[in-house]
Amino acid sequence: MQHAAYLRGAGNTRFGRVEGSTPLTLMAQATDAALADAGLARADIDGVLCGYATTLPHLMLATRFCEYASLDPAYAHGVASGGATGGVMAMLARELVGAGRCRNVLVVAGENRLCGQSRDQSIQTLAQVGEPDMEVPNGASVPAYYALLASRYLAETGMHADALSGFAVLMREHAAGHPDAHLREPLTLDAARAARPIATPLRLSDCCPISDGAVALVVSAEPGGGTPVRITGAGQAHRHQHLCALDSVMATGAADAARRALAQAGNTIGQIDYLAIYDSFTITLAMLLEELGIAARGGSPQRLAAGDFARDGALPLNTHGGLLAFGHSGVAGGLMHLAEATRQLAGKAGARQLPPRKRALFHADGGVLSSHVSLVLEAA
Repeated sequence: MQHAAYLRGAGNTRFGRVEGSTPLTLMAQATDAALADAGLARADIDGVLCGYATTLPHLMLATRFCEYASLDPAYAHGVASGGATGGVMAMLARELVGAGRCRNVLVVAGENRLCGQSRDQSIQTLAQVGEPDMEVPNGASVPAYYALLASRYLAETGMHADALSGFAVLMREHAAGHPDAHLREPLTLDAARAARPIATPLRLSDCCPISDGAVALVVSAEPGGGTPVRITGAGQAHRHQHLCALDSVMATGAADAARRALAQAGNTIGQIDYLAIYDSFTITLAMLLEELGIAARGGSPQRLAAGDFARDGALPLNTHGGLLAFGHSGVAGGLMHLAEATRQLAGKAGARQLPPRKRALFHADGGVLSSHVSLVLEAA
């Protein structure tokens, strides 16, 4: 018998520059907040899933963190799937709870990616997502890979690069309402389009910041207090690792993951009323919104301009500010999308709280739109 799995608690640190922090201190702080939100003690946690950290590449990070945070789980391991890791961990936690293996699984990730490594170290680490014989020797970086995706996608859809800037502006607007966000300063459309180029056609405003920060969630067999939020569907897809192996920018695997998650939940995309979509770059967000069927090909800027993704729109999107403004602290950056969706459905978003929402679609990708995971959340 498959048991229900609930997102019972969520916690996070602030994102940005957190001097003196380490992955362990950040994850411990987020864990304390998640346990308090869930109304659970450390002894109640019988499963721990820990995302990797580039600033602490420990071979047994989950066990190391349990030691540091005084946790004694019956099940624990580390997980690595790029930016999709947070969603993958939540999906696995759901399976563990559903199978009766665990009752309360802590899903946690964090690192001091901004103050814990130099720019050169960061570039060197992230460059390794490239194909080792052709892409890496030619000096490509992660922004360059996404710029190549953008160039092809814009050409095939007829979308103009300037149309992407609106997503950066919207994420800044949303981040302004969250006290823990990295970039809370207003960003105008003109300023976004005047930002310096990073990898044509992507400008600085099209790229997420590098942040310190951590996020933790508790996936439980019991809903706890307040409005229960259940994971009703989950799906993954893995069509390629390297950009040079991607057959078409129109089919990266995102649609496959979402189709599987929606089918398991018994829902259609039209029944979703909140979006938590990965946005490492503005082109990532546009491509995912369109491949997931939320907008027509080349049509996501039109839905954006119509206000559909605003707080008061039909499909509020990343109301915490997303990676583009709340910040990107490795695995924790994507996991924060899930934390915000959980809070919105549970009615725990404070000043950012929307009118009641029924269902959320979470989607994240790792690598260069390589590993995909979708989750459907439902407020009971």
